[in-house]
Amino acid sequence: MQVFKFGGASIKDANGVKNIASVLQKTGYKNTLIVVSAMGKTTNALEVVIKNYFENKAELQSSLQDVKKYHNQILLDLFENVSHQAFKKVKELFDELNSFLKTNKSPDYNFVYDQTIGYGELLSTLIISEYLNNIGLKNNWIDVRNHIKTDNYYRRANVNWKATQDLISSKFNTSVLNITQGFLGSDKNNFTTTLGREGSDYTAAIYAYCLNATSVTIWKDVPGVLNADPRYFENPQLLNKISYREAIELAFYGASVIHPKTLQPLQGKEIPLFVKSFLNPEATGTQIGKNVTLEPLIPCFIVKKKQVLISLSSLDFSYIVEENIGEIFSLLHTYKMKVDVIQNSAISFSVCVDNIYNNLDKLLQHLKAKFKVTCHENVSLYTIRHYNQSAINEIETGKMVLLKQLTHETVQIVTK
Repeated sequence: MQVFKFGGASIKDANGVKNIASVLQKTGYKNTLIVVSAMGKTTNALEVVIKNYFENKAELQSSLQDVKKYHNQILLDLFENVSHQAFKKVKELFDELNSFLKTNKSPDYNFVYDQTIGYGELLSTLIISEYLNNIGLKNNWIDVRNHIKTDNYYRRANVNWKATQDLISSKFNTSVLNITQGFLGSDKNNFTTTLGREGSDYTAAIYAYCLNATSVTIWKDVPGVLNADPRYFENPQLLNKISYREAIELAFYGASVIHPKTLQPLQGKEIPLFVKSFLNPEATGTQIGKNVTLEPLIPCFIVKKKQVLISLSSLDFSYIVEENIGEIFSLLHTYKMKVDVIQNSAISFSVCVDNIYNNLDKLLQHLKAKFKVTCHENVSLYTIRHYNQSAINEIETGKMVLLKQLTHETVQIVTK
């Protein structure tokens, strides 16, 4: 088996869907599983639907209609006959989503999020599967929720590996072209769960691990893994080869090309990961694997926006000791804060976090009972692997540096 993953940018319109067929025809699709994300900015559009569901019911149907129009236009561009079954199947999915939004009784935002957001992937894979069948690339559409089982930690679910392995082993036909959704799973009650934003890469790795795949290829709108995000940095360079360890480090610090959880299952079975351009599928791209070194060995830049820097000090100038630090981490865990940087001294403790679950106010209220608290919101966290002074200067120029931490291979800088 080989596993291909296509992201939203690669299928943002009908031409993107047609290009998937072209990639498959050029690379071969025998014994292949395709894992697909939602089309274009559909996930963002569905997040607007969810926001309106909770905050502005008057705009709910209008925002849902925007998602419908987008997908219907792609259908019209792909299928000459409007009576094609793809139109009916897409309508059924939207009817299903609308029914959930009308009948749901749960006030839990994270639960509603997962039940709603997954329709992006269900729609994209349905449309692509129908199109491929229509042009003669026969394939089997799979509902990933019947394979990947998780706990009910909505929006960042944890995989039940044994149950998942058992289901994939017993229910997967490796002899045909298969297509399924990234990002999704289901809990023991069969409610939809999600694996975290950008979790489609992780889905591909889960299937690769369970199927003992020969390789995973992630198809992107860039030539491969770059040493910097082209949205924020000028003239990024292609990294030809990366070790598992280096890639895991980059993913941990927030490199957007690879999901942080993707690499562990691949490393466990030494399955190589390729990152290639869907615009130039025959180019080499980037190879991630065992016993390879970073090539070329240059600074790698990662930026995470909209972070929160919290600095604590004791009210009576006493030391911040293990007991205090333990309590702080317990609170960070309770309020589901993702920690990206930690720095402490005798009487102070600073932490840069990602406020994914919007619990910052509750956390700060709790912390202020025992500590003097300073909070900087909307800061940027820059990480440079294999840094040099020139790379540090590039980041710091023209910015206010709030925190800086260096190790042998990595520097992290929080700026305002």
